[in-house]
Amino acid sequence: MTALNTYVFGGGSAESTPTVLAIHGLTGHGRRWEPLARHLGGVRIVAPDLIGHGRSPWRPPWSIEHHVRALSAVLDEHVPDGRPIVVAGHSFGGALALHLANRRPDAVKGLVLLDPAQGLDPEFALEVATDSLDNWDYANVDAARAAKKSEGWADVPDDIMEAELTEHLIPRPHGQVGWRVSAPAAAASWSEMARPAVLPPPGVPTHIVVADQVQPPFVRPAFLEACASERGGDVTVHHADCAHMVPFLEPELTATLIRSLL
Repeated sequence: MTALNTYVFGGGSAESTPTVLAIHGLTGHGRRWEPLARHLGGVRIVAPDLIGHGRSPWRPPWSIEHHVRALSAVLDEHVPDGRPIVVAGHSFGGALALHLANRRPDAVKGLVLLDPAQGLDPEFALEVATDSLDNWDYANVDAARAAKKSEGWADVPDDIMEAELTEHLIPRPHGQVGWRVSAPAAAASWSEMARPAVLPPPGVPTHIVVADQVQPPFVRPAFLEACASERGGDVTVHHADCAHMVPFLEPELTATLIRSLL
């Protein structure tokens, strides 16, 4: 099983401090959750780099099942008393949070899903995966910054953008730069996001935040309809007038929803 590089933000001990497992999205990394810690005083945020991302191993397999096994091991390591915790996930991380909750219902007492990406149209997933591979590297830092701004980061605060470039951009062949992510792993993740959507386990309180500026939406209407009909009051849907990077663009909302489940 792959051991994930994991960051812990916030003070306090694992035994006495409320803990959140925070799962980043595709092409992200665990340090993206550090700004949220400023809004979650008194809460411990456990934030791993997913397989193929950041400083975790890049070797396959990259399936949802392998991601979930690795995340389950993070839970066991960082929540030693085995108490159930809140899991927050953004984008692909939201899909993984759902699968983790279904695999480990004993360990998850609540879910905060920030524009979760699952059940995507296969043609859309193919198009985006192909385009990302065709445009994986950038001529320089300015080109990488411009690409981020065109991909839903236009309203992300400048300090967070610059921290992303510093932490996550690495040299690539031929004098170019690219993200600290395995391109094959990223492409494979689009296939995983085209798998059928899964619902939260029955009885697990779940907040879903839909980023209304994302078109076509990552949160598919069929998923919301299934949550309403099959999970009822366990699931609450929130709409945010923002682009996809909900943890950066709506940190107060994100923190409030997490606190409501602690």
